[in-house]
Amino acid sequence: MEARMKNPATIIPAAMKPIMELMQAAQSQGLPQELMEMIHLRVSQVNGCSFCVDAGHKNLRKLGASDERVSLVSAWREAPYYTDAERAALELAEASTRLADRADGVPDDVWNRAADHFDERQLASILLMTAVTNLFNRLNAPIRQVAGSW
Repeated sequence: MEARMKNPATIIPAAMKPIMELMQAAQSQGLPQELMEMIHLRVSQVNGCSFCVDAGHKNLRKLGASDERVSLVSAWREAPYYTDAERAALELAEASTRLADRADGVPDDVWNRAADHFDERQLASILLMTAVTNLFNRLNAPIRQVAGSW
């Protein structure tokens, strides 16, 4: 496999710094790094970004996540390996990624489940992580960035 072109953020280096700063800001609100990586992985799975799915798996493994927790993120609703808070965060991340799938992109019940577990700063962190991951997915998928290549 070969990418169609270099990643746009490397072609326009001035773009990479603010993207990375936004990622760091998203990760600075005290949520567990494992949860943030699960969000990154799940959003990337939804978007079909093989590069980011590969990176998400590797990052979760480096953090010590179990094989079950890493491999079943795509089936988090049916798998017993996630807390209620993790499920709420993953549900919010999915809804925020699939905005066009329903008239009310993020229904009140999805929002309320997340708000039951996270304060406003943490919700902002989840939403920023979701948004930045969507940005990376939308850069990598069209150019067919090869998994493990960066």
